[in-house]
Amino acid sequence: MNQKKVLVADDEESIRSAIVYALKREGFEVATAADGEEALQKVASFRPDLLVLDVMMPKLNGYEVCRRLEHEKGLGILLLTVKNDIVDKVLGLELGADDFMSKPFDIRELVARAKSIVRRLDKGSDGTSSPDSEVYRLEGLKVDTVRRTAEMNGEPMDLTPKEFDLLALLVSHAGRVYTREDLLDLVWGMAYFGGTRTVDIHIQRLRKKLGDAHYLLQTVYGIGYKAMEK
Repeated sequence: MNQKKVLVADDEESIRSAIVYALKREGFEVATAADGEEALQKVASFRPDLLVLDVMMPKLNGYEVCRRLEHEKGLGILLLTVKNDIVDKVLGLELGADDFMSKPFDIRELVARAKSIVRRLDKGSDGTSSPDSEVYRLEGLKVDTVRRTAEMNGEPMDLTPKEFDLLALLVSHAGRVYTREDLLDLVWGMAYFGGTRTVDIHIQRLRKKLGDAHYLLQTVYGIGYKAMEK
């Protein structure tokens, strides 16, 4: 595997240094940024696999950085926040973050989460995380697991890697009901530390992107989700 790159964006130098030291010991190539604007610049120049991003930063906060990176393909985001409010965490996930940690945090747990995100994204980069290498169709929806593309009525869908993996799993097994725990395991991996709310948020995002065809992803109340049967 090629050496993976991590960008650490935090305005506290002591926190940046601690994270950099821990990640470098695990073999990551690491760069840093001290504010939101520098983080965006470094994403463009350094091209990291993972962004460890503090929410409360000068110039641009972490949420705004997430918004501006929403369409950045193959970039994982781990949010750091001093807040422990579920609303803040949900907002981060809705903006495309992969995971979040509240300060103060255990540096070993941060490294474990970073590895989990990078490993999952690396698996998805060649399509091997999809259930089969085929093209699946459901009404006007077309999902190609080889090219990792999705179209709705011939128009490309702009999906994050996690959104694509979730959609591909459901559509390739249309009619099969998955619990939220099943989806966390199959799409995010057993090492994922987030809760099942993550699944709900990504289903909501997918439905929004499906537009009038949002009904293709159905809620099975008290259990989980499924794609509509053909």
